[in-house]
Amino acid sequence: MTYLTTAPGLPDILAPGLQVVFCGLNPGVDAAAAGHHFLGRGNRFWPVLHLAGFTPHLVAPQDDASVLGFGLGLTAAVGRPTSRADQVGADEFAQAAAGLQHKLALLQPQWVAFLGKAAYAAMTGKRQLAWGEQPERFGGARVWILPNPSGLNRGYSKERLVDAYAELRRALG
Repeated sequence: MTYLTTAPGLPDILAPGLQVVFCGLNPGVDAAAAGHHFLGRGNRFWPVLHLAGFTPHLVAPQDDASVLGFGLGLTAAVGRPTSRADQVGADEFAQAAAGLQHKLALLQPQWVAFLGKAAYAAMTGKRQLAWGEQPERFGGARVWILPNPSGLNRGYSKERLVDAYAELRRALG
């Protein structure tokens, strides 16, 4: 098991050779304070992950480290906690790119799934991005862009999120 810190109180949950590393934009204030990923009341990450077939049961945020047993990892593009992801600027994502690429190159996951377009767009300088698989690799990993599961993302219902995440699950084979 490998833990790399992205922010005080919120370690990465990573290990070599994972199937997918889910890369959130940045930790929420409550998640960072508690030391667990996707802790916010309105965050739909854990139910969506389960309903899309990545985990055999619903994982509680307090059990986030258990995802390693399913070949999954968790990290954040930027380590600075905020109450809303839109409080992180494109320049902050761009400055974090080299560190994230290094982390991925070191641990060699098959895929990195960015949760939202903002971080990947800023890190690569791309202005137009489609959801789903991207043509280039990032840190040696294949790239998939998923909608952000935050409850603040009202453009995606839980059902639509499950469908989008299940598409990545099917691509794993």
